[in-house]
Amino acid sequence: MTVLEEPQTVGEMLRFWRMHRKLSQLELALDAEVSTKHLSFVETGRAQPSRQLLVHLSNHLDLPLAEQNRLLLAGGFAPRYLDEPYHSNAMLPLREPLRQLLDAHLPNPALIVDGLWNLIDANDAASLLWDGVDPELLKPPMNMLRLALHPGGLPSISSMTAACSVPLIHQLKRKSRDTADKPLADLLEELEPYLPDKPVTGPSQQPMVTLDLQTRLGPVRLFTLIATIGAPLEVTAANLAIETFLPTDPTSANRLQSLMAEGLQQ
Repeated sequence: MTVLEEPQTVGEMLRFWRMHRKLSQLELALDAEVSTKHLSFVETGRAQPSRQLLVHLSNHLDLPLAEQNRLLLAGGFAPRYLDEPYHSNAMLPLREPLRQLLDAHLPNPALIVDGLWNLIDANDAASLLWDGVDPELLKPPMNMLRLALHPGGLPSISSMTAACSVPLIHQLKRKSRDTADKPLADLLEELEPYLPDKPVTGPSQQPMVTLDLQTRLGPVRLFTLIATIGAPLEVTAANLAIETFLPTDPTSANRLQSLMAEGLQQ
């Protein structure tokens, strides 16, 4: 059976996601404790599902929040989750604490990206990550994955190579498959030529990937942490990632402090 590329009706969407999750009608019906016959009728359009059933099936199919909204709208119901731009008034209760979080990480770089890794917000120290890169990479929307992999991006101002990003790229590939996220898959396909042809097979010498960032005060060695919202109830929030860069040694930490002090004095 072929999966519809752009399902529009409730039945088409349920069938798409059921097949995407590699479930038969019987398996989904048993898991969700619904009638196989009724599920079949919903998929073929012979039965009109209730809002409760659609929410129930969405949970069992582990649909992304945006797809849950789309499924409910296709069924004639109001969406379940908010879907607002990050800088809208509705996002203020989230946006202000995240801004405080970014500033609290100073003098360490910290930033927020959306589901496609476009830059949403950043603290002042984050500008170190693109100070001296190809100006073409800084045009909005500034994409942090492209910046990390493009030879004119972070590899031109640090020890970072495309190989350093391979673990993250593999994670995002799995995410794009799990969520049927075509824009993310398209971005990863665009960046694929920058990745090494062969995997790194040598033994690791340290617990995490680091990068030596070139600054005007000398190199700063950093590693990254990536966090997400724990229990999002909004589509934009569900796709946010907060990336923080931490120094690996006292010399790097002191240089970041000095760079911040210099910036405040200028």
